[in-house]
Amino acid sequence: MFLLRFDMRAPDFGAHPSDLYAAALEMAVWAEQRGCLQIVVSEHHGSPDGYLPSPLILAAAMVGRTTRIPIQVGALIVPLHDPIRLAEQMAVLDLVSGGRVSYVTAVGYVPEEFAMAGVALAERGRRMDDCLDVMRKAWSGEAFEYEGRRVRVTPKPTSPGGPMLWMGGNTRAAARRAARFEMGMLAQGLNPELVQIYNAECSSLGKAPKACLNPPPSMVTSAFIAEDPDRAWSELGSHLLHDARMYASWLGDAASVSKSTAKTVAELRAQEGAYRIFTPEQAVAYVKANGVLLLQPLCGGLPPELAWPSLELLDSRVLPVLRG
Repeated sequence: MFLLRFDMRAPDFGAHPSDLYAAALEMAVWAEQRGCLQIVVSEHHGSPDGYLPSPLILAAAMVGRTTRIPIQVGALIVPLHDPIRLAEQMAVLDLVSGGRVSYVTAVGYVPEEFAMAGVALAERGRRMDDCLDVMRKAWSGEAFEYEGRRVRVTPKPTSPGGPMLWMGGNTRAAARRAARFEMGMLAQGLNPELVQIYNAECSSLGKAPKACLNPPPSMVTSAFIAEDPDRAWSELGSHLLHDARMYASWLGDAASVSKSTAKTVAELRAQEGAYRIFTPEQAVAYVKANGVLLLQPLCGGLPPELAWPSLELLDSRVLPVLRG
């Protein structure tokens, strides 16, 4: 019925990173105890607000505090990494977690990240293909040649063929790449043709399509719950706006269901888009209509003391009704 997402932004006006990371681990435990469907952690590099650069480490910490909840790294910007080291880290995390960590792979889109990593932005598509191919070879446990040298990744992951991989993206190239690598796809909405492109490419390659999920334009991706939304917007709004404006600056002209061009908190609220603060009754109605509620409890460096009341209302006023 609900998912939690963490990107660990920590702007100067928000909570200290140490408090945010401690809260994220506590929220992971809380979420598992209340039947959360999945926890998602994200990746970006060099962001001035400290956006999470090491999602596998945070995922591993959450694995150590929980026992069964699925954790997804979404998205993992594969071209920024050395594929052999990445395959090793993912294999160990797969073993430690019992196979409950999955990944949404993506080519990336922020030029500054590629400059920081010394990777050409124009080469990211080719590098993505090469990395996926190398990682799958690596998870066989057998030796092979990579860039003129003999490599072997051990130990093998517990999941046959390696951890579960999805393809993330919102382009024709991403849909076709997902089909070529026989991966499911998670799109970013607003491009209804992607499902057809993915299925057509699978058909042309003689491969059975997997799940291709493309969220509707009305999807809420950063939800909160409050008894008094007016008060909540006054307390939380600056953090939600920071998150929205940072994403908008990265995305540029690109489309995404979670994108907002709002310049003020009032505009962000009036859009009734990806960032929403529901009453408990509204949250119940939303889940009944859409199936799942996506919460980002520490959005924009939100202090934990302001984040917990939303989760507590979910637990006391929303989940009991939905399960009743």
